[in-house]
Formats: sequence, structure tokens, C-alpha cells
Amino acid sequence: MLFLRHRSCRHHSLLRIHIKFLSTTSSQPLHLPLSFPTYMIWGSNTSLGKTLISTGLSSSFLLSPLTTKKTHKFVYLKPIQTGFPSDSDSHFVFSKLSSLASHRSSPLSLFASNSVLNSSLSAASSLFGDDSKTKDRNFGIYNLNFREENRFVKDGVNVVSELVCETLYAWKEAVSPHLAAEKENGVVEDYLVLETLEKCLRKEEDRKEEEMDVFCVVETAGGVASPGPSGTLQCDLYRPFRLPGVLMGDGRLGGISGTISAYESLKLRGYDIVAVVLEDHGLVNEVPLLSYLRNRVPVIVLPPVPKDMSNDLVDWFGDSDEAFNSLKEIMISAFSERILRLNDMAKKAGNTFWWPFTQHKLVPEEAVTVIDSRCGENFAIYKGQDNQFITQQFDGCASWWTQGPDATLQIELAREMGYTAARYGHVMFPENVYEPALECAELLLEGVGKGWASRTYYSDNGSTAIEIALKMAFRKFSFDNGLLSDFPNNTRTDKSVQLKVLALKGSYHGDTLGAMEAQAPSSYTGFLQQPWYTGRGLFLDPPTVSLSNNKWNLSLPEGMHCKNMIKKGMIIQGAGGMLMIDPLFQRVLVSECRSRNIPVIFDEVFTGFWRLGTESAAELLGCLPDIACFAKLMTGGVIPLAATLATDAVFDSFLGESKLKALLHGHSYTAHAMGCSAAAKSIKWLKDPQTNHNIISGQRLLRELWNAELVQQISSHPSVERVIALGTLFALELKAEGHNVGYASLYACSLLQKLREDGVHTRPLGNVIYLMCGPFTSPEICTSLLIKLHKRLEEFA
Repeated sequence: MLFLRHRSCRHHSLLRIHIKFLSTTSSQPLHLPLSFPTYMIWGSNTSLGKTLISTGLSSSFLLSPLTTKKTHKFVYLKPIQTGFPSDSDSHFVFSKLSSLASHRSSPLSLFASNSVLNSSLSAASSLFGDDSKTKDRNFGIYNLNFREENRFVKDGVNVVSELVCETLYAWKEAVSPHLAAEKENGVVEDYLVLETLEKCLRKEEDRKEEEMDVFCVVETAGGVASPGPSGTLQCDLYRPFRLPGVLMGDGRLGGISGTISAYESLKLRGYDIVAVVLEDHGLVNEVPLLSYLRNRVPVIVLPPVPKDMSNDLVDWFGDSDEAFNSLKEIMISAFSERILRLNDMAKKAGNTFWWPFTQHKLVPEEAVTVIDSRCGENFAIYKGQDNQFITQQFDGCASWWTQGPDATLQIELAREMGYTAARYGHVMFPENVYEPALECAELLLEGVGKGWASRTYYSDNGSTAIEIALKMAFRKFSFDNGLLSDFPNNTRTDKSVQLKVLALKGSYHGDTLGAMEAQAPSSYTGFLQQPWYTGRGLFLDPPTVSLSNNKWNLSLPEGMHCKNMIKKGMIIQGAGGMLMIDPLFQRVLVSECRSRNIPVIFDEVFTGFWRLGTESAAELLGCLPDIACFAKLMTGGVIPLAATLATDAVFDSFLGESKLKALLHGHSYTAHAMGCSAAAKSIKWLKDPQTNHNIISGQRLLRELWNAELVQQISSHPSVERVIALGTLFALELKAEGHNVGYASLYACSLLQKLREDGVHTRPLGNVIYLMCGPFTSPEICTSLLIKLHKRLEEFA
């Protein structure tokens, strides 16, 4: 047997990483390999033994007898290390496994390496023993490229197992990473940590041979909520990867509470924890933990770690073999089950679901998008091709216009809803009051309803909110025009008065029967979809505004006619094809309705809450409604809730001595506490310049998100008929003819498929394509979306 060791410090260079960056997000979509198990090793606190878990797993995976002819490779990644070089967890794994290999009669040869890729200048100087190579530099991260190797060669054995240990970023001070990074002028932004980690994982995927089994662990620094080098909590820092994890719990006195808190922090963020590991301190902490976890997550107990390290923990690791073998099998089994589920989901979905707005004959199994999770504005999409992997796709349709939160608000909303569910569950609303419902109502009236609304009526979705608004408007109109004058003496319900709405052609207000009656004839209202439809209104063909060939154009209809009926307004028609209705036309129409005492409804289900750059589209129009409907982005898009706001005059038309005069409409979950708490959090978060950096302070406006030059360039493209860009919305209509025009058109499908390959997930409205970001989205991300779209338009043409 031959034991060789080699150390090297190869090419050194300075990688200057400033504390502030123009963008802290990579424009490239995430690519996370799933061709081998990869797990996070978390700790409920610091110094509990995460690295012992990593070492024990490496020993179990590499030094146990092989059950197949494949060689084994164990990859240990330590993204963040402080106290370097005197403290190096990757070196610990490297040296301990080498020691274990030399003491055990393993039937394998072993090749082990340990690398440190980048470090602060202080850490580099300490490693070199002097500062001669770095003395002229006082900030940044040093491209260290330190490497050491061991070879344990067994005579006559050709099968070689491999251990790869890598530290990605290291600092000298043995303190929390954010403190060390700041003190040593070596702050590393989150996206760089993730990019480097991704490169390491993809490198192993590229090197993976067919006859090799790979197992990888990514060990965090400190506890679950310990800050990373930028100050972001590590449980948030690594969330885009959402790697499954093992939690090192605390077997000491007080450790039950700390372990549960760490576990809950991870679950709140959507992590899967496959096992909890404890060191035995004689307190049997595993019993209450198993009870709390309802035996759904195994708890593995390790022997007490000896205080005497004289034998290099060789005996302790030997005593722990059974525990680590069990943990390894749990992790491999959980990985296999996950891959099996992901591979089966598309087929099961096609056999189980009835998707809305979808012709199932046009959706083959390979076209089904398997979404593993969401982080901020990005889907994590599973691709089950030759090499399984998770990739990111930007949610370019804002999940049917509901989404807006960044990753931070997503966590805030999850926490808020968890608290509310634990406090209230669900409580009924009529004649009752509870804090979430009251706070949400007050925020609505002080925000989107400021200056006109005095009442909030809750419902569950936008279509229902419209139906409530119609009932309100009908009552107000009837009240004002004397149609209810005999009500005190006549409570018959068979009185027949034909009331109609005045609305816009191309409008869409939802799929419930009453809301559809307030829409002009369309694909949604035809006999195939709604045989009862009659269209109870007068539907005007409005003037529209769009950008074409770098010029704004006003398209006028042939004629406009108004009658004494109800007006329903919007500034953008969404499902009707993303049409921008001329604001002047709408102001004039509202004014005419006002002069005839006709109630005005604004449908802001789509346009409300900064979707078009202001909190309410009424601010863009410069006029106010009597009634307005809000939903979608109101809750941050995490749970359904809608609200119909109304004036005092509308509310007063329902007052009387008889219950029959009240508004008799509602559903079992009216004003449900979870929805109201999410809405309250979202409304406040969206409008606060401290949390939404796109808000122009003091102006109640979003800054421009879409690059004007690119918008103009796309508007001049020969394949493009028209473009609009307003607030968080960018839309274009492709030039098309015949059956390629309209909602049923499949003309845009090939273009959208290419965009999905580029990491942009969106759905067409026939030959209309739109991109929808959130109120938090940076202009840099919006620019990258337009660049990808323009590139694909060139190919499409």
C-alpha cells in the first residue's frame, strides 16, 4: 500500500468584489443537476458537528464494500468558511477520511483532494505565512486556487474511490461570515456564492462517468439563520436551489427548542428535511423530537464525541458506522423517490387534471411543465431528459397576473399566513370583527380607495367581486331613479325591470355567469362556452393606444354611442388582448355617466396595486369610480381574496328596516383571516420605498422598468403589429392573418417555446405575447427579458 500527499498553491490572482453591485442577480437561469444526490447539511446552531456528519457520510459512501461495479465519488462543498486557514472544514473532511482509509481494511484505493478556490486577502496572507503577495491590495477576494491531494493505493486493487473537497470562499476571522467579510473588505454578493456553487455542481455533472456513483453534500456555516457574507441569512441565501437537507440538531440541554426552531425556519421557506441527527448527550432529546415530528422525519443519534482526540476519532467513526450507513440509505432513498415523483408528474397530470383554458388534445406529455417550486419571480422547473436537472424560468405571465413578490416578501407572506392560520384558523365574518380583516379594509380605503371609497366588501376572486359590484350598481341606479319607491309597502321579489350595463368591446370581467353577461360577445361567451349568454349591455368599441414603428398611434372606432346605463371601466384590457384604452375617452365617458347619475365601476382586478405603475389605475385616468374591484396582486398572489370598494352613497342605498334590503351575497370564507393578513402585508410592502426600491419616493409611481430603446426597437420589428409598455406590463401583437389572428391562434406557440428555453415562462393570448414582471423587479431583469424576446423575434421572422 502506498500513501502519497501533495499540496499546491497554483495560479493566484485578485478578483475584486465590491460591496455594492449594479445588480445582485445573475441573468443566467439556474441549472441544478439532479443526476446524483445533493444535500444541504444544516445546523440548528454553530459547533454542533455538521462536519462530522459530512465526514461520516463520506466514509460510509467511499469506504464501505461496493455493491456494484461502479466506482464511488463523494463531493464535499463548503461555500462559506471563516477562521481560515487555522479552521478549514473541507480540510477536516479531507484529512479525516484519509486517516480512516489508512486504518481500515477497505477493499478500495482512494484518491482525495481538497481545494480552496477564493479567500480574503487576510486569509491568503495567513496561508502564505507573509503578506508579500498581497501587501499592495487592501480589498477584494483573492483567487487562491489552493489544492492538496492524498492517494491511498491498495496493492492489486484497480477500483479507485474519489473524495473531492472544496471551499468556495474563505475569510480569516473566526466570526460570523458577514462580520468577517466586512472587516476584511471582502464582501461577496449572494448571486456570486450561488453561481460558484452551481459551477461546482455542474462541473461534477460534466465529469460524472457512466460507471460512477456520485454523492454530494453542501455544508452551511454556523446555524440555519446565520448570515452569509452579504448579511443575507443562509436559509434565504440558498433558497433558489431548495436542496433537500439534513439538520444537525442539538442533543444538549435546551437543544430540543433550538432544533425545532431551526427545523421550522427551514420548513417555512419550503425546504425538505429528510433526517435530523443528534449527538447523544444522555438527555434522550430524540424522543420529544420524534413526537414533535410525528415520526415523519427520522431522528438519528450519534455516539458521544470523545473529548480526547488522540486517536484522530478513528474509533468514534467506527462506532458511528451503523448510524451513518442508515443516514446514507435514507438520503439515497429520498433522492430516488423524488426523482421518481418528478418523472411521473407530467404523465399523471395529463391523466388527472382538467386544466382551464387548455385544449388537452394540443398538450402532449412532453409539453407539460413540471414546477418543483417557486422563489421570488422564478419557477424551478424540472427537466427529465438524459441528465435530470432543475432550471429556472422567470414567471413572465405573473401566474395569470397574480404575482409580484420578490423572494423576501414571499417569506414574509409565508410567515404572516402561518401566524394567522395558527391564531385564527377560519372564523365567520358577518357581524364579527378581527384584526386582519379590519386592517386590510382600512388599508384598502386609505390606499386604492383614498378620496372616494368608504366601505370594503370582501369576496374570494375577481369574477365574484364584479358580480357584487354589479349588484351594488343596480341597486344604486334603482334607488336614484325611484325604482324602489314602493319597497316599504311591497316586498315582492317578482318585480321586473330590465337593467343593462354600458361596457367596452373586448372587455373580460371573469367566468361566472353574471360577470359574463356584462361582457361583449367573445370566445368566452359563445354557445360552446356559455349557452345562457345574452349579453345584457351596450358595448362600445373604444379607441386604443399603441406603439408601432416607434410611433404612438391612436386607433379610433367608426362610431361611439352612449346610453343611460352603467359604465364599467379599465385602462388595460387583459384577456381581451392587452389593449390600452385611450384614457381621455374613459374620462369623458365617466363624466357623461356622472352627469346622468349612472354608477361607475372600475374593474381593477388586473390593473390594481402597481400593475400599471400606480397603486390604482384611477390615478392614471384622473377620475374616480363609485365602485371598484380588486384581487390578484392584492394578496401578493399567495392566496385568493377579492374586495369590492364602494362610496357611502352606494352603501346607503342598501340601508333599511328589512333584511331583504341588505346585500344578500357572500361565501363561506368571506374575509378569511389568512387572505386578509397576506393582503395587509402585501399592500404595505408594495408601497413602501424601503421595501420596494422601484417606488419613486414622494411620487406614488414606479420607476420605468422597460428599456425605452428596446421597446422602440421591438415596435419597429417587421413581425410586430403593435406594442404597449406600462408599469409592469410589456405586450406585443404579432402580425398575422386569417386563423392566425385572435384568441384561438397558435401562431405564437413556437416563439414562446424558444423563450422557455431561454428561461422565460409565459403564455400567449392568441397572437398576442406579453411579459409581466412584478413591482419589485429590477429594470436590469426587465431589460434582459426584452433582449431575449428581441433575439427570438429575429429568429421568428
